[in-house]
Amino acid sequence: MHPLYRQVATLMETVAAEIVLPRYQNLAAEEIEEKAADDYVTIADKESEIRLHEGLSKILPEAGVVGEEAVAADPTVMDNVGNGLQWIIDPIDGTGNFAAGRAPFGIMVGLVDNGVIQAGWILDPLTGRMCHAALGGGAYIDEERIAAKETGADKPIAALAVYFLTVEQRAEIAVKAEGKLTLVDIPRCAAEQYPRLVLGTNDVSLFERSHPWDHAAGALLLNESGAKLARRDGTPYIIGDNKRGLLGASSHRMWDKAAQILC
Repeated sequence: MHPLYRQVATLMETVAAEIVLPRYQNLAAEEIEEKAADDYVTIADKESEIRLHEGLSKILPEAGVVGEEAVAADPTVMDNVGNGLQWIIDPIDGTGNFAAGRAPFGIMVGLVDNGVIQAGWILDPLTGRMCHAALGGGAYIDEERIAAKETGADKPIAALAVYFLTVEQRAEIAVKAEGKLTLVDIPRCAAEQYPRLVLGTNDVSLFERSHPWDHAAGALLLNESGAKLARRDGTPYIIGDNKRGLLGASSHRMWDKAAQILC
C-alpha cells in the first residue's frame, strides 16, 4: 500500500460522513447548479472539495492541488497539473446521480508526480468500499490485495461512454461492436466503472474525455491490478498530456481484443 494510504482514506471517509452523505437525497433545488448541459455541481461537491483540499494540503504540503470545481471556477488551475507533485480531486464523481438521489457516486483522489500517477483512492460513500492503488505496489479493495478478472462471458461485456462522441462516431462504434461485444449501460460514474472492470462485472470500457479527476485513480487501479487502461493507440495515460480517448479492459488480453474491435 502507499505510505499515505490510511491518512488519505481517513480524510475521504470523514468527508463522506460529514459532508456528502448528509446531503444525499436531501438537496434543495437551489443547491444544485448546471455548469453545462448535463453537467451538474451541488453544494456538497463544493464543500467536499474545500475539505479535501485543506486536508490533503496538510498531509503533503509540498504538493499542489487540482480539483474539479476549482478548475471549473478558474481553468488556469489546470496549467500545472502535469508539473511536480499534484493532488487530483474529484469531490463527488457521478454528480448527476447524486443530485438525482440515486447511486452510484464516489469520491476520487489521485497523487501525481510530473504527470505519472503515484497513488489513487476511490471511495463509495454508500457502501464504504475503498479501492486504492500505489505505483508498483499493487491494487486493493479495503485491506485486501486484488487481481482483476474477466467476466468470462462469450462476448466481452462492454460499457462504452459515447455521449461525448459525435453522432457519426457513435454510429461507427455501434457497427464495430455489433456481434462482437455485449453492450451494457454505463453507470455515469467513473468511480463505479473502474471497479467493475477489476471485479469481473465488465470487460471493456471506452471513454472520450480524460479529465484527470475522472481517471487518475481508476487508471492506476486498473494497471496495478493486472487490468489495463491506455490511450486507444496503446500509449500510456499521462496526466496533463491534453489528449482525448481512453480504453480500459479487465486484462491485457482483453484490451488487445477490444482495441482490435473498436480502435
